[in-house]
Amino acid sequence: MAGATRSRLGQDERRAQLLELGGRLFTIRAYDEVSIDDIAASAGVSKGLLYHYFPSKRELYVATLQLNAGKLVEDITPKPDTPRDQRLVAGINAFLDHVGENSVGYSSLMRGGIGNDAEVAKVVDETRDAIIAIIFEGFGGGDPPVGLRLAARGWIGFMEAAGVEWAEKREVPRETMVAMATQVLQAALVSSRPS
Repeated sequence: MAGATRSRLGQDERRAQLLELGGRLFTIRAYDEVSIDDIAASAGVSKGLLYHYFPSKRELYVATLQLNAGKLVEDITPKPDTPRDQRLVAGINAFLDHVGENSVGYSSLMRGGIGNDAEVAKVVDETRDAIIAIIFEGFGGGDPPVGLRLAARGWIGFMEAAGVEWAEKREVPRETMVAMATQVLQAALVSSRPS
């Protein structure tokens, strides 16, 4: 394009730009469908410059995943002024917003592919641990008993699978999904309490 000028960004700005563009591509297309050429072209940079910041597509993907996981945890963390009895529903709605906006990338991650990568698995596990901490913060924080922790971990697995299907198909209204998620968590926690 004649007359087009590239802007010169500082290192932090360029890295943030590449993370944002890579994250956007991984959101709308599965990992295997995104090439380094696609990312470089979207950013308007050479592949060499892209490799300067991220030595491989996998490293860019892991970095975007970490950023996205951080945003998810931030979004589902209850705001201090959220009434206690509304925190769970607010968190579930924030999760559904996230999955709905990132359905292709989230589905790809949860259904395998690079999700089997040890570093990716670590990001996913750390995110699950953060979600468990958010759940039990409402019960005074601290480490929950093993049964409750396992119930919460199982519920997170349920939410991941159900969330992907809901985002892809939208076969049930959002309100139904929220009610079901709330009831499943409550039933899991009640059934796992020591007698």
